[in-house]
This record gives sequence, structure tokens and C-alpha cells, in this order.
Amino acid sequence: MENAAHSDSQASSAEVQSQTLVTRRYIRLHLLVGWWSLLAFVAMGILLEIMQGFRVPAYMNVGDEEMRRQMWTLAHAHGVLISLVHFAFVITIFVVGTSASRCIGLASCCLISAGILMPVGFFLGGLFIYPGDPGLGVFLVPPGALLLFVAVCLTGVAVTRSHGLAVGTSNEA
Repeated sequence: MENAAHSDSQASSAEVQSQTLVTRRYIRLHLLVGWWSLLAFVAMGILLEIMQGFRVPAYMNVGDEEMRRQMWTLAHAHGVLISLVHFAFVITIFVVGTSASRCIGLASCCLISAGILMPVGFFLGGLFIYPGDPGLGVFLVPPGALLLFVAVCLTGVAVTRSHGLAVGTSNEA
């Protein structure tokens, strides 16, 4: 009986160590993605401000509706905001862990993909513009938005599961 309890303890310890390693990998990945993408989008914002300040014709005088400036500003804003969401994701993983690793793993992939698709879609939408309309690159934005929605939803599910707040459970400890 004592041997069974000892082997269960070892298995549990190995599982905790494995889960800790997975948690650290996600934290490191999203810190890297968050900081480097934040740097890229802050640099993009500075470049947009410089082009605005120097009245660069390719940026300022593109059609009556200023589609390029609008699309590139949206690319910058969405890129910065999604970069910050990576930090919120890191904090969530740090607090919650990866006990709901299936949710966290899929949320991680969706968040990284959304952080690429949305800003790139807006940027490409402003790169090649048509009279009154953004370029075809803007079609990357809706899938990116959907992936962001899924990432946030899955993260919420993981937080709910980790705190025993799932529907039909009691949290009266």
C-alpha cells in the first residue's frame, strides 16, 4: 500500500514538473512575441508620425478618402494592442498555469495568428488601394479578428476551469 502511494506521489510530482515546464514555455513564447511585436509596431507608429510630420506625398496625398493613412493607422493600433494582449496572456498563464493545456495551447496559437493576420491585413489593405476601397489584403482582417475572439474565449474557459467556476460547480471553499 505504501509503495502505491509513493509511486502515485512520484507520478504526481513528474506531472507537476511537466506542467511547470509547459507553463514556462508558453510564458517565454508570449513574452518574446509580445515584446518584439510591440517594438515593431511602436517603430511603425514612429515611422507613421515621421511621414505625417514631413508630409510624405506617398502617405499624405493618396486619394480623397485618405485610405492608406487609415489602414496603416489601424495596422499600427491593432498591432500594439494585440502585443499588449500577449502580456495579459502571460499573466493569465502565470496565475492559472496550464492545467487546461488544451485550451491554453489553442488560445496561444490563435493569439499569435491574430497578431499577424490583423495588422498585416490592414497594412496590405493600405499598400494597394482602389478608389474609395482598401486593397485585397484587408480580407486577412476578419479571420484574424475571429482568431482573436477564439483566443480570448478559450483563455476565459481555461481561467474558469482552473478556478472551479465551471457551470454547475460550487466555489464555496
